[in-house]
Amino acid sequence: MTPMPAAERIGSYVKRAEQALNAAKTTALKPAGVTVAQYAALLHLDENPGISAAALARLCGVTPPTMNTVLTNLVDRGLIERTPHAWHKNVLETRLTGAGEAAMHEADARAIAVERAVAAGLTETERQTLIDLLTRCAELFDSTRSDATAT
Repeated sequence: MTPMPAAERIGSYVKRAEQALNAAKTTALKPAGVTVAQYAALLHLDENPGISAAALARLCGVTPPTMNTVLTNLVDRGLIERTPHAWHKNVLETRLTGAGEAAMHEADARAIAVERAVAAGLTETERQTLIDLLTRCAELFDSTRSDATAT
């Protein structure tokens, strides 16, 4: 037996919730024709027009190579355009096209329905408690990473 049973590992529950969320959003987004990763990129591009791929990767929680694959697929589908930055020629600015805006709005409505369905199953107090606890968990997980690099 391991020193810490799986049932006591907070990370297992966080991962299970993340997997359930991704599965629900994958199903919801399929009719919109985008993946969860593509939706996340479109959503953040809508809020941050002209953002670089590296900054977008950070916002979406993926690696830069993964984001480049997502962006290549979105360019190929005509949902985004990438143009050289006016001052920094090695930086490409990324923006939604008209088709990208339409896809993002359709996908966002579907993703919001998933979020609202979960929120409807919680009281307002439970919802706020969950947000507070998940935020605290993220901070604590981050601190263990910085503690590990200090040793």
